[in-house]
Amino acid sequence: MTPKIRLHDVSKSFAVGTRSIRTLENVALSLKGGDFVTLVGPSGCGKSTLFNILVGLTAPDPGGELFIDGALQPADHLLGRVAFMPQRDMLMPWRTVLDNAILAAEIDGVPKAEARKRALASLDRFGLRGFENHYPDQLSGGMRQRVALMRTFMFERDIMLLDEPFGALDALTRALMQRWLLEVWEGAKRTVLFITHDIDEAIFLGDRVLVMSARPGHIKTELQVPLPRPRKPDVLTSPTFVDLKRTLLAAVEDESRKAFAATNQQQLQSGDF
Repeated sequence: MTPKIRLHDVSKSFAVGTRSIRTLENVALSLKGGDFVTLVGPSGCGKSTLFNILVGLTAPDPGGELFIDGALQPADHLLGRVAFMPQRDMLMPWRTVLDNAILAAEIDGVPKAEARKRALASLDRFGLRGFENHYPDQLSGGMRQRVALMRTFMFERDIMLLDEPFGALDALTRALMQRWLLEVWEGAKRTVLFITHDIDEAIFLGDRVLVMSARPGHIKTELQVPLPRPRKPDVLTSPTFVDLKRTLLAAVEDESRKAFAATNQQQLQSGDF
């Protein structure tokens, strides 16, 4: 099967003053259609930079390759090819739930009346029936994330990038949102790449978990998640889950120690204390 998305030797450096900071180095990954893959790694390893490249907001260094459905994608042709939800919900306070949900579809050229019709038909699926005329400041954090996810799904692309969408939620709301997201994904079968710092979340959601190294980031480890779907909360205490968590924690902690040591070394060299 041709991968839905594939990266080969993707790197990225940034100029900081007189120095060049290598953020990503020879990243290689592949997702099949309908995959739900989670991505973890130490802070500063380049996860968000990788997403910005995939979305088309940042150009990679020359030499790397990115393929969608088997076709090589020039960096300047990526904008609009995938759906993207950043860490913050980015809802517009002057727009209602319904009009926030249709924003990406409107930008994509869908007539507003048609977009609103589609959104109204999807309110039950996203648990927003009865809230369509509310404004963002009238919603809880979990409800705001539902609106943001609905907006992302309504930007009808096969590939979705979700950058820590539940990171700001309390533990109970986060657990409920994880289960709800899986239900929506299982109905739509989009291809999802999901960034998280939460190991439990990475295992519970993913078909595979990718671990990024300390900067310059690359894919250090890939673990299959052999847990049955649909996922139920009781898998969190299963021996398979516990073993996967132990392995992933060790891998991420090892890379976090490397990142901490590298930061200290840079400070010593620069005299920046």
